[in-house]
Amino acid sequence: MTLPSPRTTFLLMFLAVVFVLGVAFYLEYAQGLEPCPLCITQRVMFLGIGLTSLIAFLHNPRGVTQIGRRIYGLLVSLWAIGGLYFSGRQLWLQTLPEDQVPACGPGIGYMVDVFPMSEVIRTLLTGDGNCAEVKWTLLGLSIPGWAAVGFVGLIVFGVWQAFRKS
Repeated sequence: MTLPSPRTTFLLMFLAVVFVLGVAFYLEYAQGLEPCPLCITQRVMFLGIGLTSLIAFLHNPRGVTQIGRRIYGLLVSLWAIGGLYFSGRQLWLQTLPEDQVPACGPGIGYMVDVFPMSEVIRTLLTGDGNCAEVKWTLLGLSIPGWAAVGFVGLIVFGVWQAFRKS
């Protein structure tokens, strides 16, 4: 059995991200689940992975050292490590006792309109009480739990792409 080409693997990573973001938008717009600040940040990380994978697919770097493939693979892994951090933070918030959960803030749309950008970015990076709410589960995992599973898989694929032999 031959392994898929690096180009094909980058395309598969891109398609996986399109699927994940499609599910996120379905949950938001069809099911009415409002994303919290950390959910939005995780979407940005998935978007970074998807764009990096798409550029790698289109660029299709070749050569003796495969340096381009290595760089793209490591960039995918870096985006995924960032996403894993934010999904881990949200999972941590979801495990806090109710009296230790940070206060809920206003929606991101309102914050962008009213608050200074530094406050919006701080909230996107740290979350608030809205991030501690578990609104949906599948097989016992909440949305950030599934995001963490996806990020771990993308870290593995990114590292594999960077250091594979073919």
